[in-house]
Amino acid sequence: MPIVLIVGRFTFYFFSNEGTEPPHVHVDAADNSAQSWLSPVDLQSNRGFRSGERKQIQQIIEANRTFLLGKWNEFFSSQNADNA
Repeated sequence: MPIVLIVGRFTFYFFSNEGTEPPHVHVDAADNSAQSWLSPVDLQSNRGFRSGERKQIQQIIEANRTFLLGKWNEFFSSQNADNA
């Protein structure tokens, strides 16, 4: 589970077995969790984040979208190369 970004109390990460899915990121804070696609940025699931927190998460993802997509591509392309 590579952690790719921490902003305030939000931790953004990938699960290493999800490389066949569209690029997305998971985010946790305390007992709350969400998942968002990266292209386009779209919250797919939410467990516990309130409306204002979801908006904040979306803004963080949008501001870091290029970085997050780069990390996704870097991680999953190297993982696929290891399995070849």
